[in-house]
Amino acid sequence: MPRVAVLACSVFEQEIALLARGASHIVETCWFEIGLHDNPDQLRATLQDHLAAVDRRDDIDAIVLAYGLCGRGTAGLRTSRHPLVIARAHDCITLFLGSKEAYAEHQRRCPTCYYYTPGWNRSRRVPGPDRLEKLRADFAAKFDPEDVDYLMNAERDQWMLHDTATYIDLATDDAAREAAYAQGCADALGWRFEHIHGDPALLRDLLWGRWDEARFQIVEPGRQLGHVADERILRAESPGP
Repeated sequence: MPRVAVLACSVFEQEIALLARGASHIVETCWFEIGLHDNPDQLRATLQDHLAAVDRRDDIDAIVLAYGLCGRGTAGLRTSRHPLVIARAHDCITLFLGSKEAYAEHQRRCPTCYYYTPGWNRSRRVPGPDRLEKLRADFAAKFDPEDVDYLMNAERDQWMLHDTATYIDLATDDAAREAAYAQGCADALGWRFEHIHGDPALLRDLLWGRWDEARFQIVEPGRQLGHVADERILRAESPGP
C-alpha cells in the first residue's frame, strides 16, 4: 500500500472521514476551502504552494488530490519528487457518483438537476433561502442597494435554469439531516426533489491506492497536470516555459 499525503477540498470532509477509517497509509490530510473554486487561478496557486511543501516529505510515496479539473483550477499542478494522483473528473460530482460515466448518464436523464451534498450544503453554496441570505449580506457589504438587487436577481436567473434538487447520499453520519436540508431548499424553490445513492468506489480507490489508468491520472515528478478535450479529461504533460 503506497503511503500518501492527501490534499482535499473540504466538500469531501465527511465522505473522506468515512472512507479513510483505518487508513494508516494516509500520513497527512490537508483541507482547502470550497470557496477557492470561485477563482481557478487562486485555487491553482494555493494547491501548488501546498504541493511544494508536502513534496519535501520523505515518508510518502505519492500525493493524492481529492479534486477534479474544477474549472481548470488544477491544470498546471506539478511536483518534483513524488507522483501526483487525481481522478479523471471534471468536478467533484464525478467522485460522489462513482465514475464520469455515471455522471454523464445522470446528466442525460436530468439535465436540469442541481446537485446537493453534505459539504455543499454546509457551505451554504447551494440554491435555497440560506444561500440568498448569505449572498445579500455579502453584496450589501460591498455594493449600493440598487446593485445588490441587480446581483440578487442575476443569481435567481441562474437558478431558473434548474428545476430539480438532486441530493447525493454516500451514507455519511449526517446524510439524513442533509437530505432534509436539500428537500427544504427544493420546497422553497418550487423544485422537484430527488434523493439518490452515490457510489463511493472512485473516491475510496483514490484514497486506498487502487489507481488504474482508466479512472486516474498519475503525473510523474517533473511533469504537470494538463487538460485534454476527450474522455480522459486529464493528462500528464511537459511543463511550459
